Amino acid sequence: MNVLVIGSGGREHALVWKLAKSTRITKMWCAPGNGGIAGERLTSNNSLTECVPIGAENIEELLNFARAQKVDLTVVGPDNPLALGVVDLFQEAGLRIWGPNKKAAQFESSKAFSQDFMEKYGIPTAKAGTFSSVDEAKEFARSLNGKCAVKADGLALGKGVIICHSQQESDEAIEEMLTRKSFGAAGKKIIIQELLEGMEISLHAFCDGRTAKLFPSAQDHKRALDKDEGLNTGGMGTYSPAPFLTDAELESVGESILTGWLRGCREEGIDFKGILYPGVMLTANGPKVLEFNARFGDPETQVYLPRLENDLLEVLEACVDERLDKVALRWKKEAAVCVVMASGGYPGDYARGKEIKGLETLQDVQKVKVFHAGTAVKEGKLVTNGGRVLGITGFGEDLASARSMAYAAVEKIKFDGAQFRSDIGSKALNRK
Repeated sequence: MNVLVIGSGGREHALVWKLAKSTRITKMWCAPGNGGIAGERLTSNNSLTECVPIGAENIEELLNFARAQKVDLTVVGPDNPLALGVVDLFQEAGLRIWGPNKKAAQFESSKAFSQDFMEKYGIPTAKAGTFSSVDEAKEFARSLNGKCAVKADGLALGKGVIICHSQQESDEAIEEMLTRKSFGAAGKKIIIQELLEGMEISLHAFCDGRTAKLFPSAQDHKRALDKDEGLNTGGMGTYSPAPFLTDAELESVGESILTGWLRGCREEGIDFKGILYPGVMLTANGPKVLEFNARFGDPETQVYLPRLENDLLEVLEACVDERLDKVALRWKKEAAVCVVMASGGYPGDYARGKEIKGLETLQDVQKVKVFHAGTAVKEGKLVTNGGRVLGITGFGEDLASARSMAYAAVEKIKFDGAQFRSDIGSKALNRK
């Protein structure tokens, strides 16, 4: 069958890499793709994945392409096309597509919608308020002693959150979003949440509108610098499994979130088919949802998909066809650690076009996979083309060995200004 993947980051490279292992796929495209995706060969016939120069948000052109190429299934990676209604557009044209429709994508495209939904259906979450008035926002933040998370309501590439520990910091964050409009339309309205304390983990679940199947746990590292310092990013690394929950505890946490969520979706007429990705804080008062995402996490995808034993195509089709209850997800016991190599200056301003060297030394390393995020091929050379450039994933029988594989590989890759965190996975290894 013919498959189209939408997107260009590390998440999409991981999706293409995993889908390419399905013997049923005979042709695959990625729009717009990147320098690494174009090197992925299909198991069925050894043909290369073809990158198509169509932007992920150009949903009308994507539809035209899918029609012309007789695409059997389209897989949506990023949040923006989901919020724009790409799933609705394809479905109206009679084409099969995996991902939540526009109404369902509101769980990520509007934090205010998500917060209201959680409160309505008893999903454990933080005390919060939604504001468009600077004065009212500051008053609410003051009631929390300035200890809060100030979030842009809309999509902001995973960076629309400012963590505050004082009234001065919360006032500044509110001014930044509502007055100076640093996040544009995404920050036209803001959510202020009480600052929860505890261990943060990422959860994922496949959903088919009726059934939700939980993944193992993972932990992301959002801040740019070691020890969780620096600015918020789209994610500087991740690992799975995260050892802060037993299997029984993970199932209990998942149930406390997903039971109310599924009930709410039924009552609100929300047909959610895709991935639900809640960020969860394990507090002294139990797990609480920080926010919902409506797509695979990036870089979580780069540790989850290597651990998934199922044929990904079959799972995605089960979501589309509402038969996920017939699928048993199978996971490898080995651990996976992904370290993101980013351009100097990220998440602020950064240069592009820096040549990347050293990847050829890793081609035959069995326990390492390099996922491309911000790369391109220019004049025959692989160069940087984004903030997050590469995701280096190492595998091992335990977290320590997987981490060693990842960092040993990182040391062999060079490009001007390369930056990465040196402490991915350390919370797990250093836990008491």
